[in-house]
Amino acid sequence: MTTSTAPATPADLAARYERGDFLLATARHALLASGVVATATETEPSRLSGALPGLFTDSGASIAVGVLPFDTTSMPGHLVLPRAVHRASSDHAAVPPRTALPQPVKVTPVPEPEAHLAAVRAAVSALSDRDLRKVVLARALDLDFDEAVPVAEVVRNLANGNPRHTTYAAQLPGGRTLVGATPELLLSRTGGAVVSRPHAGSMPRSADPAIDKANGEALLASEKDHVEHAVVVESVVEILRPFCRTLDVRSPELVSTPAIWHLSTTVTGELIDQDVTALDLAAALHPTPAVCGTPTAAARSLVQELEPFDREYYAGAVGWVDAAGDGEWAVGIRCAEIAGTSMRLYAGGGIVPASDPRTELDETSAKFRTLLAAMGLEI
Repeated sequence: MTTSTAPATPADLAARYERGDFLLATARHALLASGVVATATETEPSRLSGALPGLFTDSGASIAVGVLPFDTTSMPGHLVLPRAVHRASSDHAAVPPRTALPQPVKVTPVPEPEAHLAAVRAAVSALSDRDLRKVVLARALDLDFDEAVPVAEVVRNLANGNPRHTTYAAQLPGGRTLVGATPELLLSRTGGAVVSRPHAGSMPRSADPAIDKANGEALLASEKDHVEHAVVVESVVEILRPFCRTLDVRSPELVSTPAIWHLSTTVTGELIDQDVTALDLAAALHPTPAVCGTPTAAARSLVQELEPFDREYYAGAVGWVDAAGDGEWAVGIRCAEIAGTSMRLYAGGGIVPASDPRTELDETSAKFRTLLAAMGLEI
């Protein structure tokens, strides 16, 4: 395996991305991997992690990149040991111009908006019936094009349109590509230092500065959103506590994307056991209540009942782990799956007892608009 740390910015690596590569990039750092030395595909994440030391030794590779599915009990995680890895870091967030893309000839919501409203109402009713604190419901948008979707151009547009997000691209089994720009860090490990930044609770942005400021302040003051956020943070802390000697949890803060205000909390810890890898920790945390709900098994069952599609790798985890156990994993949201001339976008929202169906529909619509605008698509 070849590695490169030659002078380059994250924008440079995003510009070099080609279909089939793996990319995980923020405005400040990036990892681009290409080629395949070996692969590991396992339904059980612990087996995936257990297979890596032998694969590292046999292949001479020192890093694995890839994805975990939403439901790790029924779909395999997929890791690639790449032939070449390039890294970049920079204090300057370059934002090159975006590329014009062909526009879709057909747009199909899955389900239709009225059906999503009904699903949210059913979810709110089910919370008390099934002793759930939260469930996350998503909907999809299917786009069809007259020609093959230019994956590389989509990825570059996402990187340019969301410089404060983590842009990612990963090849999936069967030749599909998962691309996205997520605001949420599931887990990073550097030596003994562990960081997680769960997000939950949101409010649309506005082009009117006064309205935009009021929306952010309303989110920060919203009891409903703080309850939703606390569910996620409590879960992250509970799961990380046995692995960590110390844990520090900051107060929720307001963060923004071009279209959405979010509540975000930074959780930091110090590992007890250096043999616990970034992949081990990511697998323990995933799926968080931010993408599934809680309790996990019951929430996942309700998701599968109410959503008219299989999430597969949407709301999974995307990232890398190296032979030393370090790594970075992002929550696989604000994403699309591309295959040939088709693209499926996903957007979801957390449902708690105080959720309003129309507000939840509007939230997913705002998330779709963010993703579409970043891609350079006009719908």
